[in-house]
Amino acid sequence: MKKLLVSGCLTLSFFGGSIAAQAADCGTVTIASMNWQSAEVLSNLDKIILDEGYGCDAEITIGDTVPTITSMTERGEPDIAPEAWIDLLPDVVKRGTEEGRIINVGSPLPEGGQQGWWIPKYFADAHPDIKTVSDALKHPELFPYDENPGKGAIFNGPQGWGGTVVTSQLYWAYNAQDAGFVLVDTGSAAGLDGSIAQAYEKKQAWLGYYWAPTALLGKYPMVKLDFAVPYDAAEWKRCNTVEDCPDPKPNKWPTDTIATLVAKPFHDKASPEVLEYLGKRSWSNETVSKLMAWMTDNQATGEDGAKHFLRENKDIWTKWVTPDAAKKIEAAL
Repeated sequence: MKKLLVSGCLTLSFFGGSIAAQAADCGTVTIASMNWQSAEVLSNLDKIILDEGYGCDAEITIGDTVPTITSMTERGEPDIAPEAWIDLLPDVVKRGTEEGRIINVGSPLPEGGQQGWWIPKYFADAHPDIKTVSDALKHPELFPYDENPGKGAIFNGPQGWGGTVVTSQLYWAYNAQDAGFVLVDTGSAAGLDGSIAQAYEKKQAWLGYYWAPTALLGKYPMVKLDFAVPYDAAEWKRCNTVEDCPDPKPNKWPTDTIATLVAKPFHDKASPEVLEYLGKRSWSNETVSKLMAWMTDNQATGEDGAKHFLRENKDIWTKWVTPDAAKKIEAAL
């Protein structure tokens, strides 16, 4: 796995003890930054808080879910994976936690990763009777497809996405074709985003696949519909996620579990205060989506986003850290 080390040299302001003593107490910490926006900003947030608040010498390593978690399990590095989507690598995570090689210290996103079918919030407010997928499928006339008059539209993601396969299978499982709906291939991530943006600009109805947290939902509030059936893990694996499965059944889209993982060597040497911070540090999907929307609008880096969050959300982050650490972080900002 390639690594890009980001300098941990920031101007530090402390109210007690020297910088050298603080850094020696915490030591060097490697923090994994995955290649998506929420993970990028969270890794930078951890870097700033650990550097400024707890006297660490933090470095950011650029990676992805599979190589990062595998490396933590097999080699004990990097030290921290702030936003690990552990359902993507269940066998490795299970083995690593059972053997004590990696420790799940909490979740940065307690609501989990949310995938499914969504409608605009203004549409949901205007139609409070539409709460489930089945409710929406009763009304193709409310979701008109311009290219096929008389039909309703369900917008899907581009080819190659797992969510696109699941949406296609659920389209057939819920008999959406017989209900008068067309499954629309948006062609690309930009095409999918553009369809939501266009609907919002014109205050039109929209129904289709998306996920949270994302910058787009921070800008365009959406409401996720309930699939109104229990989650069947066996059926999900057998057919809902298999492109050529001929007989998909209705199912509930599971919530992706997101955890903060630490490698055992770091867990053994880290101070209780640092581990307590990592366990407490969490935010809502809405909070991080709005932050990502700000980052997108301002072409901001993960470091920019982290500093913006710290300046604008003192009421949230000060609950994660000790009073002494909070003073040091504020002084540095």
